Amino acid sequence: MRPLFALSLLACVALAPAVAAGDEVTMYKDPNCGCCGKWAEHMRANGFVVKEIATPRMHEVKRTAGVPQALASCHTAKVGGYVVEGHVPAADVKRMLADKPKIAGISAPGMPQGSPGMEGPYPADRYSVVSFDRDGDSKVFARH
Repeated sequence: MRPLFALSLLACVALAPAVAAGDEVTMYKDPNCGCCGKWAEHMRANGFVVKEIATPRMHEVKRTAGVPQALASCHTAKVGGYVVEGHVPAADVKRMLADKPKIAGISAPGMPQGSPGMEGPYPADRYSVVSFDRDGDSKVFARH
């Protein structure tokens, strides 16, 4: 019976989500924003643990995190040493964490309709997720 238990335990560990315990998401949001919570739900549904921190000082959070003003969105998150700005899909965050590029973070600038947390009755926008570095250089990371 014990070998079967050990085999079952090993199978469960092997099939566990790919998100490491150190990759918990800390999300800063305006206390009055509803779409930020929906993005957090999207991330949780994709295996992340999300801690939400409401603050009226979002401009300060973004400045401290190094988010270029042109790439700003409504909420700012930190995960695995990176910044995630706005409604970035979980798949893009997972790719960034797996590939470990030499960037400061990624952003879905603005609030694209149809992006995670911004779903609604209107047609989805086509949008890009953009990577940025500490020097302010940016490039397209993914297209949706």
